[in-house]
Amino acid sequence: MSTTTTIFTKLQSYSETTLTKIQNCPKYQQVQALPPLQRYSTWAGLFLVSQIIVFGTLYLAFGSIVVIGFLASIFAGLATGVGALPVLWFKKISDDLFNTLLGGAAGVMLAATAFSLLVPGLAYGNTMWAGKGIYIVSAGMMIGAFFLHFADKQLPHVHFDTLSDAQLRSLNKIWLFIIAITIHNFPEGMAVGVSFGSGEVQNGLALTVAIALQNMPEGLAVAIPLVGLGYNKWKAVGIATLTGLVEPVGGLLGITMVTVFQPLLPIAMGFAAGAMLFVISEEIIPETHSKGRSRHATFALMGGFIVMMMLDNLLS
Repeated sequence: MSTTTTIFTKLQSYSETTLTKIQNCPKYQQVQALPPLQRYSTWAGLFLVSQIIVFGTLYLAFGSIVVIGFLASIFAGLATGVGALPVLWFKKISDDLFNTLLGGAAGVMLAATAFSLLVPGLAYGNTMWAGKGIYIVSAGMMIGAFFLHFADKQLPHVHFDTLSDAQLRSLNKIWLFIIAITIHNFPEGMAVGVSFGSGEVQNGLALTVAIALQNMPEGLAVAIPLVGLGYNKWKAVGIATLTGLVEPVGGLLGITMVTVFQPLLPIAMGFAAGAMLFVISEEIIPETHSKGRSRHATFALMGGFIVMMMLDNLLS
């Protein structure tokens, strides 16, 4: 048995064991035994209380900007689920349409990386270390790229462009693909957090919109093979949504880190930019050309870049 299969089996076993423990909990069974209206109201109330505690704690500890940044990273992550919604009506999306969506997402991310991370990162770097901002941000970019390179090597997953239609019928392959999307969502969430941590809400909003748009075709890429394998359509949408919910974790880490340690801001913005460029070059663009050259994807990339550039200019 390969190392990848062993790790996957352990992860699957752990998740099943955890779910069983929750279902066997007396309190859980007590709530589940309630009439539907009371049961849903109870879960909704518990969720609301938990959110009040989380956001209240963040506000008291770090201030309103951290709460806003955390909410923005949640919004960006949930966009993955929104992008998966078309599987409720379609089981397959044409290659041209999917390549166009991914190409547009790549263009949006490229513009966001340049105008919402690198440009302000250089400005902050030069303010803190006169004339040395370019070196600080460049170092951060390489650290971000090497971080994802290391994660790419160590964690079991498969790449976007290595899966044929036949392989997508394999449950293990699909879940390793889902792990890959989850890995790459973490630095995207961190980018949102770091951007808000700079205090420039406009840059943070622009980057949030960019990453949300980029997450939508990723959600579709997760949900389609799951439906093809026989998963319930709503369950497929739910799994796609969960892959994006690692972004708030990265967002919270990024925004609290640079809020508490302001001198880290330029290198953190470089880190986020490097990680995003790595994902664009390593995963998204190769996927758009995995079945031969795609002129649709090329023009969509340019269109996405221009739209994001205009949006960033409007928000500035």
